[in-house]
Amino acid sequence: MIIDGKKLAQKLNEQSRRQALQLKARGIVPGISVILVGDDPASQIYTRNKDRLAKKLGLHSELCRFPGDVDQETVLRKIRQLNADDQVDAILLQEPLPKQLNEEALIVAIDPAKDVDGLHPLNLGRLFSGQAGNYPVACTPKGIMTMLDCYDVHLSGANVVIVGRSKLVGKPLLALLNNRNATVTLVGRQTKNASAITSQADVLIVATGVPGLIHGLDVMPGAVVIDVGINRLASGRLVGDVDFNEVASKARLITPVPGGVGPMTIASLMSQSIELARWRRLARYLL
Repeated sequence: MIIDGKKLAQKLNEQSRRQALQLKARGIVPGISVILVGDDPASQIYTRNKDRLAKKLGLHSELCRFPGDVDQETVLRKIRQLNADDQVDAILLQEPLPKQLNEEALIVAIDPAKDVDGLHPLNLGRLFSGQAGNYPVACTPKGIMTMLDCYDVHLSGANVVIVGRSKLVGKPLLALLNNRNATVTLVGRQTKNASAITSQADVLIVATGVPGLIHGLDVMPGAVVIDVGINRLASGRLVGDVDFNEVASKARLITPVPGGVGPMTIASLMSQSIELARWRRLARYLL
């Protein structure tokens, strides 16, 4: 069975639209600000799509553009302004960033209560400690967990393998799955006999940016396969990190590329932006 990320995203977006209307009735318009540095074509398209969807769902959306040669202090100054703006609930620092910028320092400068990407050390610490309460989580892992739940994938006690150890996907996803009592293994470039590990996974999640990295022999029959990768070939065709034709015949559930994880990432971003507004401003409104 193919996991329909587009259909799930549509449902989540409709839920977000209703929640935004409910907040608006109380005088609260959720606000998201995206900081875009440089002219990376993929980032331009991605941020434009985010902006269009946010406005469609009833959020106030602001795109803060900077040239590729901007200095660190200028971006920091903007982050401080957004932190102090009560109408801004969610701040997103769009990657990739040019080399002259210190990404870690910029992330730390974002108010943890407005850190919609869930990358601030305080939010990551809460996630890895399994802390209860309201705090943001990285949007792609958040979307993946929603997909697994919607398709009734049992995680407690499951053998889950994540290929890719990035801070955006692999590491926060490890914590989310561990908090759900899954047995989680991270596979990276230095992992020996990686295929022997992936082929034992009940749930295999691949996020490497390497087209067609995972083949049929790397997957256990009946596994759930989540392909996070999205790669554009020289022909212009979009493909994932998983060889879809080989793996689909063995998997019980599999995400397509495009139309799988991608739509859920953006839908989760919108949903989490509204959650941040509710947690921060609605709680104050009710006092």
